[in-house]
Amino acid sequence: MWYVSTRGAAPRVNFEGALFSGYAPDGGLFMPEALPQLDRDTLCQWSTFSYPSLVKELCALFIGYELIPRGRLDDLIDRAFSRFRHREVVHLSRLRDGLNVLELWHGATYAFKDLSLCCTAQFLQYFLEKKSRHVTVVVGTSGDTGSAAIESVRGAKNVDIIVLLPQGHCSRIQELQMTTVLSENIRVFGVEGNSDELDEPIKAVFADTAFVKKHNLMSLNSINWSRVLVQMAHYFFAYFQCVSSLDAHPLPPVEVVVPTGAAGNLAAGCIAQKMGLPIRLVVAVNRNDIIHRTVRQGDFSLSEAVKPTLASAMDIQVPYNMERIFWLLSGADGQVTRALMERFEQTQRLSLPQDLHSKLSEVVTSESVSDQAILQTMGRCWDDNQYLLCPHSAVAVSCHYQQVDRQQPSAPRCCLAPASAAKFPEAVLAAGLTPETPAEIRALERKEARCTPMRRGDDWTRMLRDAIEDLSRRWRDCTPCTSE
Repeated sequence: MWYVSTRGAAPRVNFEGALFSGYAPDGGLFMPEALPQLDRDTLCQWSTFSYPSLVKELCALFIGYELIPRGRLDDLIDRAFSRFRHREVVHLSRLRDGLNVLELWHGATYAFKDLSLCCTAQFLQYFLEKKSRHVTVVVGTSGDTGSAAIESVRGAKNVDIIVLLPQGHCSRIQELQMTTVLSENIRVFGVEGNSDELDEPIKAVFADTAFVKKHNLMSLNSINWSRVLVQMAHYFFAYFQCVSSLDAHPLPPVEVVVPTGAAGNLAAGCIAQKMGLPIRLVVAVNRNDIIHRTVRQGDFSLSEAVKPTLASAMDIQVPYNMERIFWLLSGADGQVTRALMERFEQTQRLSLPQDLHSKLSEVVTSESVSDQAILQTMGRCWDDNQYLLCPHSAVAVSCHYQQVDRQQPSAPRCCLAPASAAKFPEAVLAAGLTPETPAEIRALERKEARCTPMRRGDDWTRMLRDAIEDLSRRWRDCTPCTSE
């Protein structure tokens, strides 16, 4: 399996190359050169598999036996999921009015990003240990990515991590999950800005290719192909849990509602669809609606500003994984994708060509959900089921309730739940409900916290470079000790 850039001007790489690269050298994102096609027999065989088994099958297709032998791959994935609180790793809750909620949040940080990041961290450490290498991971987060990345590599001897979080734009619990991990290999910066603004110093550092190479820098944001790969399993598991029958010809569809910010989960769903999984995709966003406008009108253009919402992890203006979807739907045409993305980067506006917009509209529908609708949905789900939704999950469930209220017949529907309501007590209270906070989350308030401020007026890029250089020095100083 080879990977090529969505912009068509970078050498192809194997899975290891894509894992360690993040962005391709031409500024694009890595995608498989060709997608495996799954026939009916394979889908029927996979229908009995557990979630971890589906992850193993998908990873085996996209990684290659020569890079990670199958037995070793299975061990790495088992180790990745060993800390999950639910024995099934993910769990489907079947609620009233045909509401199916796929709980993706049973990992260490109570968010779906634990699923892909714990596997990605295992793959990283496998390759690093083989070659006695070290990397520094730089992550910008709008909420959950930072804490999941920290948990996935805390204490790892070959990986240092620097996380930039938007101070005051995450929930209190999200911040504490990042700032109370005091391992030597972890640095956290609290940026006086939103999640799009904190991406700027990260982009500036990664644009210096000599610096990136010298310090072995990489990203674990959802630009990283490994993240998207693991997230594909959500769709297969959702399909097999919700499909009415596998005896019908052709296999019947299942609708999957995907709440999203940067569109990594949506890209994973589009790839699963292209591989032959009969799903219909509904993308659900909050008031930051660039993806909704793109699907409905072909208008991939920035708004004036990010609007703070209850679903804060989705408060994103630039959903960079849409590039992967544009590439996929343009027939893997790197030239077309490059021209589109360069125009967007130069002008912050893009009107999709008619044929590309038509193809996007065929594979995805969309909804934009207000804060008021989020609160109403949280209240309705509790009244009907005594089931607490986080505000991000409520964005998806709001779409389900809209269809129920219209009494429109539809395929079985599954709403992806990216986080536990326990992480968002402020939103639960705003909905007039009572938060349920696990003891381990309550304990965060009593822990020592460590976070370096990045204030407006500071040179954020300089501060980030200094932190990277400091961690590299620490690694070089410790290397003789660890090799004895």
